Amino acid sequence: MIIGLAGNPNSGKTTLFNDLTGSSQYTGNWPGVTVEKKDGKLKGHPDVTIQDLPGIYSLSPYTLEEVVSRQYLVHEQPDAIINIVDGTNIERNLYLTTQLLELGLPTLIAINMVDVLEKTGVTIDTKKLEKELGCKVMTISALKGKGTKEAAKEAIRLAKAHEVGKRPEIFSGDLLKAIQEIEGKLDGDMKRWFAIKLFERDNKIIQDNNLNPDLKTVVEPIINKIEDEEDDDAESIITSARYEYITNLTRQCVVASKKQTKSLSDKIDSIVTNRYLALPIFAIIIFIMYYISVTTVGTWMTDWTNDVLFGEIVPNALTALCSTLGVADWMQHLLIDGVVGGVGTVLGFVPQILLIFVFLSILEDTGYMARIAFIMDRLFRKFGLSGKSFIPILIGSGCGVPGIMAARTIEDEADRRMTIMLCTFIPCAAKTEIIAMISSVFFHGSAWIATSMYFLSLAVIVLSGIALKKTRFFAGESAPFVMELPAYHLPQAKTVLMRVLERGKHFIVKAGTIIFAVSVITWFLMSYTPTLQYIDPESAAVSKSILRYIGEFIAPIFAPLGFGNWEGGVSVLIALSAKELAASTVVVLAGKAGVATLFTTMGAFSYMILNLFNPPCIAAMGTIWREMGSRFWAIFAISYQLVLGYVLSFITYQLGSFLFYGASLGIGQIVAIGLVLGIIYMVVRPGYREPVGELVNA
Repeated sequence: MIIGLAGNPNSGKTTLFNDLTGSSQYTGNWPGVTVEKKDGKLKGHPDVTIQDLPGIYSLSPYTLEEVVSRQYLVHEQPDAIINIVDGTNIERNLYLTTQLLELGLPTLIAINMVDVLEKTGVTIDTKKLEKELGCKVMTISALKGKGTKEAAKEAIRLAKAHEVGKRPEIFSGDLLKAIQEIEGKLDGDMKRWFAIKLFERDNKIIQDNNLNPDLKTVVEPIINKIEDEEDDDAESIITSARYEYITNLTRQCVVASKKQTKSLSDKIDSIVTNRYLALPIFAIIIFIMYYISVTTVGTWMTDWTNDVLFGEIVPNALTALCSTLGVADWMQHLLIDGVVGGVGTVLGFVPQILLIFVFLSILEDTGYMARIAFIMDRLFRKFGLSGKSFIPILIGSGCGVPGIMAARTIEDEADRRMTIMLCTFIPCAAKTEIIAMISSVFFHGSAWIATSMYFLSLAVIVLSGIALKKTRFFAGESAPFVMELPAYHLPQAKTVLMRVLERGKHFIVKAGTIIFAVSVITWFLMSYTPTLQYIDPESAAVSKSILRYIGEFIAPIFAPLGFGNWEGGVSVLIALSAKELAASTVVVLAGKAGVATLFTTMGAFSYMILNLFNPPCIAAMGTIWREMGSRFWAIFAISYQLVLGYVLSFITYQLGSFLFYGASLGIGQIVAIGLVLGIIYMVVRPGYREPVGELVNA
């Protein structure tokens, strides 16, 4: 038995899913698309699968999530639907409800957040609502687990009995007659829903459901007649009728107390989304996150993991085991220097990464992440950018790949391509590891370094967006951004833990596959000469290694950036496969001498800037190539990242050395100043204007 969970974004659908399934859930993608699919077994009912559909506002074909959801509901047809309705935004949520009821499937409406309603003095007459909608209506609190088990049991009962309530009549008059006339030309249980979609001229319905193409011609006179009468287009007529019905329904069923007070969420928002306080509060929250994750608690945990676990316990245990088994010296070096030194360094930073994931999950679960998007939209829009771009940027703080794919929700092609180019500039988990290493070794674990890198990334994204918007390729009005601000609530420990484990698992699995493979290859190149003679990586003979020859060949490229040694160049090259390898590679190459011997302080800072803004890992670059849908735009995006990363690193080292470390004014500093002036010009110059017409010479 399959029960589908359907609802608007931020309605509590995922919280309900986690409550009903616990740890018995698995995540994948819908066939053929990158929209996430979550399945789980209902606790205590191994024969019942709960399927979490993507959060949607309607069953219209405007977003990939909506298309995926409606295709599933029409073709797969779950045994029952639980429609989660946010009780605090019931009027907007019921728009989807009216469409779901037209499908003719067993449906239960679960009104969520009743605990919040009680506090605000709002009551919902569920009996009246049940009678009007013709289906079972229950109240729940997904966050507190109140009424959730009862709702699941009722959904099972509906599914077994295949109980479909009486469909509410939303339309009336000539519109209803027109829909009924179209309905008469169709067959099947869902003919009302298909009739409405045909009336709306939803052409994907005919295409995706193998309907007779001639239907389009048959129903057109019916549609035209109603459009002439209403003096409006068909889709707007249907939308208006739905909202008129919903408004009348909520007027009858929702009662607000005369003593209704301002909600706690509204009180908090008056501060955290305040025009003047929003950004400072956001900055303080990010600083606290990095201070705890990178400077204090995270550093203690990472130091123990690196110095004790992977610095003493694991190497000593492996050495003893290898001695007992009589393992060859080269194999011992591979295990200890290559595997433990490479993969162990990456895993050593896992505590810091997990702590950042904990903070991000808490911010997401409380509802503050939506406020950040709202705050940044206000900032972005001042510079002519789309606020929709910030959602992929937020997602990219975990991993660049889903961040790039999240840009699919941006309808405007120019804005979507620009977002794909820029969203990987935000520090992902892997780049955070580089920041943590550099700030720990060269800046005494300062939280200011990590925090400044986060806001420097946002600044580079904004300034790049402004500059790109002024070119012919990206000029034009930005797409409007409308989003819902959910009510604040306390984070649920189970939900936070599951998100952290899911993200942490992805990071660790990556360490166990890509990073393991590249670490072994790095060790091999460092331990063998071009004639394949083994050398001890700790000996002076390492100067004859294959890796050294490669490094010295590319080192001059990075000399103007402050790390012209072969180790720095090699680590940048290797990090293109996975950014985590930047940290592990320099640790392996530095050996017992330590990372501090490879860079000056300014060189290390420049190294961090380069890795932050040059092209992301190979998986993300592959995603950019696929999502751009064009070889030209994929090459353009990666080239832009490559050039920008190098230029910013060059400016950082050349001007930083001159301003803070007493370097004399030379050609490097003059070029850096010229680049800064060029960047300023690209940002402040007049924007591109589409020519009104062409001049023709006689």
